[in-house]
Amino acid sequence: MITDEEFRRISVFVKQRYGIDLSQKKVIVNGRLENYIKHNNWKNFNEFMDVVENDQSGMQEKMLVNFLTTNHTYFMREFEHFEYFKNTVLPWARAKEKNSRDLRIWCGAASTGEEPYMIAMVLADFFGLDRNQWDTKVLATDISTKVLQQAMAGVYHADQLNKVPESWKNRFFKPVMGGAQYVVKDDLKQEVIFRQFNLMAPFPFKKKMHTIFLRNVMIYFDEPTKCEVLQKVYDSLEPGGYLFIGMTETLDRNSVPFQIIQPSIFRKKEGS
Repeated sequence: MITDEEFRRISVFVKQRYGIDLSQKKVIVNGRLENYIKHNNWKNFNEFMDVVENDQSGMQEKMLVNFLTTNHTYFMREFEHFEYFKNTVLPWARAKEKNSRDLRIWCGAASTGEEPYMIAMVLADFFGLDRNQWDTKVLATDISTKVLQQAMAGVYHADQLNKVPESWKNRFFKPVMGGAQYVVKDDLKQEVIFRQFNLMAPFPFKKKMHTIFLRNVMIYFDEPTKCEVLQKVYDSLEPGGYLFIGMTETLDRNSVPFQIIQPSIFRKKEGS
């Protein structure tokens, strides 16, 4: 069983490196790491952390992050966002970039790929035959290398696609294993660029984004960290650009100058 001192060591390490607040999650931390520590014959959590902090390859730190981050997502989650994205955001972005035809969209919590692939499907639907004349690639990042590997593989059980419209399923997925699983078709896969990224790092974008999806991420952060991330998001958006957060999440509008469109949809002021 993890001691208070060991728990503090892990939670401080994860908070400093990744901004994730584990201060109230001692039982979860113990449950997710205990078997891994026993399996690798470390005497206790401190011995494991000694390895994490001294491993030059960074592999054990990646394992720690993979174990401690929850990645629960599914196709069509909070679909109202995608309808607003298609009906309001994309017409604005298309008009704004009619000359450059360069659309910049970032999904900052890609998890196992459902959300960025959903965004790519909406884009394909919206642009139709004009799709090839636009750069509509979606940047999809996550802190966890484990889920990114799953996302890049693009393989899903048939029941994970239950809520996906039949037309999208036929157009964008290919049945394998006798229909027990589906794999994302290559022409959709190539529309999503997956990368590992820590939201605590400086944002490396050369150009500003038209839309940022950062859904169901804020729950991991305390208020100061949340404000820091949101300010970086604001600075990374084009004037008039949109931010989507999870429908159960909140944003302190006094700390970041977003305009509220709906409770989970925000906009950077035009001309700012």
